[in-house]
Amino acid sequence: MSKEKEPVKVKPAMEKNEALEKAKDVWARFSKPIIIICGAIIVLGGAWLGYRKLIVEPKEKKASEVIFRAENLFGKMATNGFNTDSVAIVLNGGNLEGHKVTGVLKVISEYDGSETANRAKYIAGASYLQIHDYDKAIKYLKEFNAHGASQIQSKANLMLGHAYAEKKNTEEALSYYKKAADGNEKDEATVSNALFIAASYADAMGKTKDAITLYTKLRDNFPKSSAVSSGDVDKHLAKLGVLK
Repeated sequence: MSKEKEPVKVKPAMEKNEALEKAKDVWARFSKPIIIICGAIIVLGGAWLGYRKLIVEPKEKKASEVIFRAENLFGKMATNGFNTDSVAIVLNGGNLEGHKVTGVLKVISEYDGSETANRAKYIAGASYLQIHDYDKAIKYLKEFNAHGASQIQSKANLMLGHAYAEKKNTEEALSYYKKAADGNEKDEATVSNALFIAASYADAMGKTKDAITLYTKLRDNFPKSSAVSSGDVDKHLAKLGVLK
């Protein structure tokens, strides 16, 4: 770490690099495995019901059977920690403890249009994020459809923010962090966490107005959240010139 120095005038390029490093540090501190996976099937009417019984349900059943071991392995990793070998099996398939595992990429390809394939895109995006393949993480997370499930969409947006932050695309990163923070406020844990990440990232980027808005929303709407009750939010706001 560099020693503290007297304030000096720096070049814009240096300021930008410092902002990028600070923003990247936010991702390093707040990145967490995302383990909740959600699916929803939209029933469009009587004609759809017949099609569903004859085609969709059998396809979904088969797809669910095929993805089971990869999905189960992903869930275990999200709880206990990710490793490269297991992520490779989740993505591409392989053998695990004597059992054949079909990778989620094959599920996406062979069961395209099914809700299982949709879940597989979420798993693929999260897995690629863990092995630092950010372009593929972005591709699959953008293709994932939460079907209005606010909590799941917020988590997908958080991961998209993390991926763009790693690519040093700070504007897109902040945009997705804000989207994650704009979820259903009844889901206090997810939204308050997203607000704190978005506010911290905006602060690191030097976007003071955005940071103040986000910190203030967090303080006012989620007073019981750990970031607020611990006094962290008030400390950040004070540094930005906002006092109680």
